[in-house]
Amino acid sequence: MLDFRDISVHYGHQDVLSNVTFRVNKGDRVGVVGPNGSGKSTLFKIVLGEMSTDKGELMIEGSPRIGWTRQNPEPDNEGETLLEYSMRGVPGLSDIEAEMQSLEADLADPAKLKRYGELQTLFEHLGGYDIETRVKVALGGLGFSVEEFAKPFKSFSGGWRMRAELSRVLASKPDLLLLDEPSNYLDLPAVDWLQKFLKAYDGTLMLISHDRYLLRTLTDIIVEVDAGTATRYEGNLDWYLKEREVRYEHLKAAKENQDHHREQLQRFVDRFRAQATKAAQAQSRQKLIDKIDDERIVLPKRYTQSGRLRLAEPPPSGIEMFRCEDLEFSYDGVRKVLDGITFNIARGDKVALIGYNGLGKTTLMRIIAGTREPTGGKAVLGHNVVPGYLSQEFAETIPPDVTVYRNAKNAWDAHGGGPEKNFRNQLGAFGFDENDVEKPAGVLSGGEKIRLAFLRLFLSAPNFLLLDEPTTHLDLDGRRLLQDALQKYKGTILLVSHDIDFVRAVATSVLEITHDGLRQFPGGYDYYCEKKAQTAEAPAAAPRKEERKDEGDEMRQLTSKELRQQRAAERAKLAPKVKELKKRVETAERKIDELQAALDAASAELFNPTPETDFAELNRKVRTLQFEIDRYTDDWEAAATELEELSSR
Repeated sequence: MLDFRDISVHYGHQDVLSNVTFRVNKGDRVGVVGPNGSGKSTLFKIVLGEMSTDKGELMIEGSPRIGWTRQNPEPDNEGETLLEYSMRGVPGLSDIEAEMQSLEADLADPAKLKRYGELQTLFEHLGGYDIETRVKVALGGLGFSVEEFAKPFKSFSGGWRMRAELSRVLASKPDLLLLDEPSNYLDLPAVDWLQKFLKAYDGTLMLISHDRYLLRTLTDIIVEVDAGTATRYEGNLDWYLKEREVRYEHLKAAKENQDHHREQLQRFVDRFRAQATKAAQAQSRQKLIDKIDDERIVLPKRYTQSGRLRLAEPPPSGIEMFRCEDLEFSYDGVRKVLDGITFNIARGDKVALIGYNGLGKTTLMRIIAGTREPTGGKAVLGHNVVPGYLSQEFAETIPPDVTVYRNAKNAWDAHGGGPEKNFRNQLGAFGFDENDVEKPAGVLSGGEKIRLAFLRLFLSAPNFLLLDEPTTHLDLDGRRLLQDALQKYKGTILLVSHDIDFVRAVATSVLEITHDGLRQFPGGYDYYCEKKAQTAEAPAAAPRKEERKDEGDEMRQLTSKELRQQRAAERAKLAPKVKELKKRVETAERKIDELQAALDAASAELFNPTPETDFAELNRKVRTLQFEIDRYTDDWEAAATELEELSSR
């Protein structure tokens, strides 16, 4: 499908891509990985025709429909709704529909009838008859409520606009799907939905991502872009991570041999260049040196800039780190972002805060950090607790024109300072040596910036880390570096992250925030998923004998009367759901009967046409009726199955 042939791209004097050659076959699921700034997005721009190559060519076979997310999406007009915007994902679909509508007025003309048939076939092929259903499914999965479908697109923030853009692309069912860091503007539940959706996608996928969960579960080929080259690995992420180490050792050995050979040649040239009897030999060896320089082996950037991150032991504190009771917060005094939140965090806990964007995760972080005051309820830090808050915008808080040394030194002095030797030791602990400290912060990679942010954070000696999306700017190796450091850290952590593998590795408990409030899960992410799956099923039937704790902490069995009362309460709790499901079943059955009768009548007319029969319109009606029957049948099946399960309980 895509054939990259000896492609080179230069920015000024920088070689972004050099002699890149690899192929993407139809149906491949390719993960594109590499350090930030290595040229991954450049590959996509070449495919989309947004960038030309300085050398080589890209061959695209078969004219595939390509789906990709645009940056800074804007509506077509001021009043365009979220749903209308999201349905414009298939290029030309609205034009086809408009032309079909214009032709419907005069299908007696054979030429127009033929054209109408061609357009109808194309419209169906592009998924025009069910595009609205697909868009609504994608919008819902990415966190939009049904009530928001009719809101103006321009009323949404940048992050939510990007979600709409993603739903638009996913619903268009392209032949080739290009996704560049799709999880960056998603929360964890939306990432989980996206993974399930892409798992079922049957086209060709190219995914730029640092998210190990998405790469591991969605791709079976890895293309690593690093040091100007692109290397295709015929295996999944785990195989790639092992194989790249083997290849690196071979590359490292080859580079050492090359450097040693060049050094020998250079010594000969330096020694005999001025001697007339050896001048020809020296000149010959100089040509060999020039050839080596042209074919110089370059080690991948991830090995030369890996760095380290060693977090200090936290200062002592009380057992309870934070407690809140009936916590409330409102920005405008009307709409409560947080309402009735009660929980506590103990010393040593590593807690993941999970929930859709807009439910107050960042606000809660700011309240704990002390940058916001609750508008109701109580929020209390424990004895000797020192919070260290790393916001989503941490990179923006680092002055780009100030050196690493001065950025860190300002924070060091602000928290009491001390001997220069101790300060230099802190720099070293976070992976900054004498070659790094004079770099302006603006030239640092994502991994280097987060190490600098953590260095500045730890100079205040915190024992309670509040981390809001700390992995956003990190590549695969940077995330692994941070993950290992946090796993070893002895202090307390509350983190928000959309990286499922990161959360799974670091968190020992979970706080889930929803529209209904907040729930605590005492286990890690897998435990949370297990409990959520159990909750998704209807509550199990009450056992015949249960035990409960009375006020005197003594255990006793429930009486028969209490058990009957409990079962009655359970039935009353389920009654609204049962009523809703019965209504869905009845509605679906009625609609299926109506649609089937209409389909039978339309089919009969097709088999027994009259001179007035409009075949184009009749065919369209048959297809639409069949689609609607399938849709209501699916809804009937889902509702009937759930109703049967509840009834059995």
